[in-house]
Amino acid sequence: MSQDIQTTLGIQQMKFEEKKDLLFQLSPDVIVADGFEDALIGVGQQFNKALAVYDRQKCIEILMERDGMSDEEAVEFFEYNVTGAWVGEYTPIFLETF
Repeated sequence: MSQDIQTTLGIQQMKFEEKKDLLFQLSPDVIVADGFEDALIGVGQQFNKALAVYDRQKCIEILMERDGMSDEEAVEFFEYNVTGAWVGEYTPIFLETF
């Protein structure tokens, strides 16, 4: 996504539905991860594809808070069921920050 679009839309302040609409404008084939709306942080580009990008740590926190999992349970569940799931060429990206 160009810096102009980010600046114009204030993407960090956007609600999930606005982010999702923008993703679908960029690529109608984009896949969003159900249940992790609050962890959606942006869009990644790969060749001519736009991919949803999620904050991995925020996803783990969502599992802990929403589903009552321990940290260890949430990490194991996330790695096996979310990052371990290939749902096609538009599979979302889960970003680990450091």
